[in-house]
Amino acid sequence: MKIVFTGGGSGGHFYPIIAVAERVNQIVDRENILRVKLYYISDSPYDKEMLFENGLSYEEVNTGKMRTYFSIQNFFDIFKTFFGVINAIFKLFSIYPDVVFGKGGYASFPTIFAARILGIPVVIHESDSAPGRVNNWAGHFAKKVAVSFIESAGYFPKKTVAWTGQPIRTEIESPANRRLALEYFKLEENLPTILVLGGSQGAELINNTILDALPRLINNYQIIHQTGVKNFEMVKGQSEVILSGNKNKLRYVSMPFLNPLSMKMAAGVATIVISRAGSMLFEIASWGVPSILIPITNTNGDHQKKNAFNYARSGACSVVEEANMTANILSEEIERITNDKTVYDVMARGVKSFNKPDAAMKIARAIVDIALSHEK
Repeated sequence: MKIVFTGGGSGGHFYPIIAVAERVNQIVDRENILRVKLYYISDSPYDKEMLFENGLSYEEVNTGKMRTYFSIQNFFDIFKTFFGVINAIFKLFSIYPDVVFGKGGYASFPTIFAARILGIPVVIHESDSAPGRVNNWAGHFAKKVAVSFIESAGYFPKKTVAWTGQPIRTEIESPANRRLALEYFKLEENLPTILVLGGSQGAELINNTILDALPRLINNYQIIHQTGVKNFEMVKGQSEVILSGNKNKLRYVSMPFLNPLSMKMAAGVATIVISRAGSMLFEIASWGVPSILIPITNTNGDHQKKNAFNYARSGACSVVEEANMTANILSEEIERITNDKTVYDVMARGVKSFNKPDAAMKIARAIVDIALSHEK
């Protein structure tokens, strides 16, 4: 049995693929399925160590981006995409998998296109409230379509679509014990904790707003701030100046990136989470923690804003748009949620109602079943 995974080169595409691959490996081990090979095809391996740990062989297929705005790069990328498709056809023909799982994004297009030409079954997953262009196209011929938001189900054929929720890696799906998490970050036991997540690359607006709000927040909260690797030194330097001489400065912990262990620990101690509105919101939902989401204003299809407001309809979060993002507004929203037990409990119940556990296993089961039937 051979399975190919493909997706765009971002964490929002890569980590759900890993989550599904983990469950595929669990099924393979439990059911003693022999001669199984897993592949990951994209324009970048993203995380070679994680691919190795989950038994995924990396195959590179370069491609161009399909931008919605004018750029001279669009002309050259037409040729990149064409040659990417040719390369993908040869790669897929040499592997000849039993099924291809696509997570969307420009980097998945050549492989999905090649699978279509070669008659290989395709399964896709869509994380956003409205599908991206590749998934919107692939959904019309995919054997199975899984979606994270029920709102996106209407874009796909009823007979193939299922509302599964978002696949989440086992290592961060459940928060760590609170006591262990407090010891890990060396935090105080009786203070609420704000967890700030800007994505693996960080978010400059969120970083700057947190820095502006630090003198106020540090009096009553402790903060774990994931800054993004490229922003870490700047944020660290500014925070040291802002908190110089402040008796509560140890309540602020900044980190460039949260690895799976750090993320699990942070989830275990978080009272409230501040985040963008990409696929990370599903991991937040799996922790059962209320959040404040700041969607990126200018994204393709306005996906983040749609995600944020669809999530907010469950009562699980508050949304602050970028145009309104100031230190005072953010601080007041944090205080409104955490200082009122009734408000906080209502949001926590909203989180639980939104969360759909076992999404990765449901998708993995469908992939394995299709692969086994195709193998026959």
